[in-house]
Amino acid sequence: MTHIKVIIPAFNEANSITHVIHDIPNIVDEIIVVSNNSTDDTEINAKKAGATVLTEPRKGYGYACLKGMQHIANQNTKPDIVVFLDGDYSDYPEELTKIVAPIINDDIDFVIGARVKRLREQGAMTLPQIFGNWLATTLMSLFFGAKFTDLGPFRAIKYDKLLGLNMEDKTYGWTVEMQLKALKQKLTYTEIPVNYRNRIGVSKVSGTLKGAIFAGFKILGWIFKYSIKK
Repeated sequence: MTHIKVIIPAFNEANSITHVIHDIPNIVDEIIVVSNNSTDDTEINAKKAGATVLTEPRKGYGYACLKGMQHIANQNTKPDIVVFLDGDYSDYPEELTKIVAPIINDDIDFVIGARVKRLREQGAMTLPQIFGNWLATTLMSLFFGAKFTDLGPFRAIKYDKLLGLNMEDKTYGWTVEMQLKALKQKLTYTEIPVNYRNRIGVSKVSGTLKGAIFAGFKILGWIFKYSIKK
């Protein structure tokens, strides 16, 4: 049997987190919601929906993901696969089975849920997001020969491979750091097209000019850092 745990970073996602948790397939052993300094009912609603709820007062997507990983590391039984999923209900959690299938069936190390245009609801990704994804994946292709088309947050990775990446980014660079380190360590990877809809609530990154700018700098910073290391 394959053991799967899901980590969901969440900042003020009280209106969406219950939907996310309820739509996750029952093949998952544990759903870990990391409240990233939420001031609404995110934690209460997540607990009522059956998730393990952790709190991370330091704001940042990476901080929240690392908190979830720390929780797993402290457990006696370790998972085979860790899935990362946003708490805003923009992804379709029921598609988790598609995301983990290449790992279970084909022994792939790492899978990205690619938010392809044909499966994307109109307006679900902002123009800065679309451009940022194109620029980042194009640069990764040029510098590293990568086949990525997206920095999608819905992703699955073998737990031992995740540990081997020694993830460190605390904020906006988490997703691209994982992909760059996967390339450097020559992990096997693939993308699975996933549906993507307009999120519930306002994005804390793409929904603000400050967030979009900082995310862009972080992503490009990681890419150029690794291009120099080559």
